[in-house]
Amino acid sequence: MALNRLNDVLRQSVGALEQEGRRKGAEAVVVGVLPPEGERGPRYLLAGYGDKPFIRMNSNSYLGLSRHPSLKQAEEEAIERFGVGPGAVRFISGTYAPHVELERSLAAFHGREAAMIFSSAYATVLSVVVPLTTDQTVLISDELNHNCIINAVRLARPLEKLIYKHLDLESLEQALQKAAAMGARRVLVISDGVFSMRGSHAPLAEIAQLVNHYDPQFAENAILVVDDSHGVGAFGATGRGTEEYTGAQADILIGTLGKAFGVNGGYVVGSSDLITYLRETAPMYIYSNPITPGEAAAALAALNLLQTEEGQQRLQHLTAMTERFRQGLRALGYASFAGVHPVVPLVLGEASQTNRMAAFLREQGVLATAIVYPVVPKGEASIRFQISAEHTRADVDEVLGILQAAR
Repeated sequence: MALNRLNDVLRQSVGALEQEGRRKGAEAVVVGVLPPEGERGPRYLLAGYGDKPFIRMNSNSYLGLSRHPSLKQAEEEAIERFGVGPGAVRFISGTYAPHVELERSLAAFHGREAAMIFSSAYATVLSVVVPLTTDQTVLISDELNHNCIINAVRLARPLEKLIYKHLDLESLEQALQKAAAMGARRVLVISDGVFSMRGSHAPLAEIAQLVNHYDPQFAENAILVVDDSHGVGAFGATGRGTEEYTGAQADILIGTLGKAFGVNGGYVVGSSDLITYLRETAPMYIYSNPITPGEAAAALAALNLLQTEEGQQRLQHLTAMTERFRQGLRALGYASFAGVHPVVPLVLGEASQTNRMAAFLREQGVLATAIVYPVVPKGEASIRFQISAEHTRADVDEVLGILQAAR
């Protein structure tokens, strides 16, 4: 069958994105990585740019572990032992020893009874929220939550869906009161730990206090669900994320292996009853392959490394480089959001200006991404810089110098 008429519509849609400054365009293709040399960190080579080196300021690899020798060795040994793929979904034939060991270690790392890994954090959020939602459940979500939470709420079929104003505790309390007045048996309050477009974090202690206060009004509990994919490994004194930074604990915590840990996959930690239930009901666990045994082994190596002296030094260096960059932006007079996380947005406000800045940075050898509506609200178009433990003082100062020239 022909797609000629549909293709016309699709081209028009992409053209409209182009005119509005919202088209993402072709992806950069990394063809090589130059190792650190002297005072500079690694540089990246892109297809179409020859030998021109780029400093990468748009990666979630906060601890810079993706090429670490211990992770590569762990993955290579697991591949040699088990092969390159899991072969099937886990309940059929896809569970290997590295999967089980990683889940045990993640549960221990977060002080929970059990853990469960998925192919991604996005899949984890969908596979946690939807199975826990009944027709007597109310879902309450922060208005700036990540797209994975937005779509999980859309896919679920609750009694009601309520959105509270970003980090507004009064708005959250009103939503909890409304849920109680409806006679809901269960309520899920869902929030990002770190909001990935702003680098700001949720006040989990205050949110948890509110949720606990209203918990007796729901027969099946008021439950705090936190996706801390950008927090774990990059935030908190020992890298345990927003929970550690705020001194609070969620009822259900979701994280990723694909950001600070430098590998791939997502996970959830919680009670043993919760994890047992999700293994029986989570669609993207039951019907989708897990991460490979090699990836699980590499992720476990990353988790173990974080808890060593080297890992803690990387975390401390990341914190120092983040503060250096934030101070430099302020000194140059650029607008940003307050925070201490390695996500540091340079807020320009207007999409076309933001896209021009991203193009200028690339010309100068800096990889940084323009973030525009609908990824962020209108008027908040930004260049999202992401600091990594791979960055040196010289790297940070080089980028700040380029930004000074851009003024």
